[in-house]
Amino acid sequence: MKVDVLLGLQWGDEGKGKVVDVLTPRYDVVARFQGGPNAGHTLEFEGQKYVLRSIPSGIFQGNKVNIIGNGVVLDPSLFKAEAEALEASGHPLKERLHISKKAHLILPTHRILDAAYEAAKGAAKVGTTGKGIGPTYTDKVSRTGLRVGDILCHFEEKYAAAKARHEQILKSLNYEYDITELEKQWLEGIEYLRTFHLVDSEHEINNLLKDGKSVLCEGAQGTMLDVDFGSYPFVTSSNTICAGACTGLGLGPNKIGEVYGIMKAYCTRVGAGPFPTELFDETGKTIRALGHEYGAVTGRERRCGWVDLVALRYSIMVNGVTQLILMKSDVLDAFDTIKACVAYKVNGEEIDYFPYDITEGVEPIYVEMPGWKTDMTKMTSEDEFPEEFNAYISFLEEQLGTPVKIVSVGPDREQTIERYTEK
Repeated sequence: MKVDVLLGLQWGDEGKGKVVDVLTPRYDVVARFQGGPNAGHTLEFEGQKYVLRSIPSGIFQGNKVNIIGNGVVLDPSLFKAEAEALEASGHPLKERLHISKKAHLILPTHRILDAAYEAAKGAAKVGTTGKGIGPTYTDKVSRTGLRVGDILCHFEEKYAAAKARHEQILKSLNYEYDITELEKQWLEGIEYLRTFHLVDSEHEINNLLKDGKSVLCEGAQGTMLDVDFGSYPFVTSSNTICAGACTGLGLGPNKIGEVYGIMKAYCTRVGAGPFPTELFDETGKTIRALGHEYGAVTGRERRCGWVDLVALRYSIMVNGVTQLILMKSDVLDAFDTIKACVAYKVNGEEIDYFPYDITEGVEPIYVEMPGWKTDMTKMTSEDEFPEEFNAYISFLEEQLGTPVKIVSVGPDREQTIERYTEK
């Protein structure tokens, strides 16, 4: 058996949670491979809305195994709050959720360090979510981090040493803070974490594959936020691309099957960083309002713009995407004209590839297409798609060299249409 990988192709917020929820019935296992509680995967069904931060989005669909992999960073206090809210709404977790012992822990001092580092940067701040993600991955790379498995052996000593090291850094930054309540909640989260299945996830997931089980790997954030291939330094601290599924779960590259790339019909970004197709006019505000474009974790307004096919071609290349999933098509229902960026003009030269630096001097070159001016939210089959929307999909497929397999026409799991089904 091979695993299938599902990930975002833009700057995050593409709708990954909904699609994982829709696809989960086809799989035995859903495994999250990177990121932390800075992710916010929103799911809507049966009149309810849920936002998942650390827990895989397959948790709602029956008795599937859900794995938090070693590539994830986990905050015990936030995890406890998220898990208890799900359990209170009638979704049992203890028998469904397995957590890698090799996943790194976000400490209370990591969150404080995150705020201190951002404050020190002033106008050059990256715009983090303040969840301690960056400092935790920093400790991981510098080999000084604490992992979930550490709570099983000599944990108090290990935690005290890590805390003392962080406090020295905060002292050097002259940053004032009060850790009391954060630490209290965090230690309660540690005790709660002990009640779950803590596993050697690399062995578990490979044994599941040997047993013929089907696995869907769930990514967080988006390709353009990848620490290596994104718009550095305005990126997250993990590998959000397909290769991250291998390192974040302990899978060999030959285990990768289908790669589902998720994209919006337009483009958004949260926080600082370059965004070539960003709209500062009424069109951008309209997209934000119609798309309810506010961060699921932070509540911040998302910056909105037309779809960027230059960046998408790049994302498809580095991920090896085999199928596209088009989200939020319905948000563009009311527009007379739809635009798509097909190339950049950089220093007077037209290019169709994603360059090393897009922080300044990048002018998007657009093509225009007629809008479909049709309410698509009630549609249940591709046979109902208006001619103009079919033309938009064909244009995307031609430009991106990849088929659009699934189209979302609303936030609910039922508002999902699969294309190329047998007639």
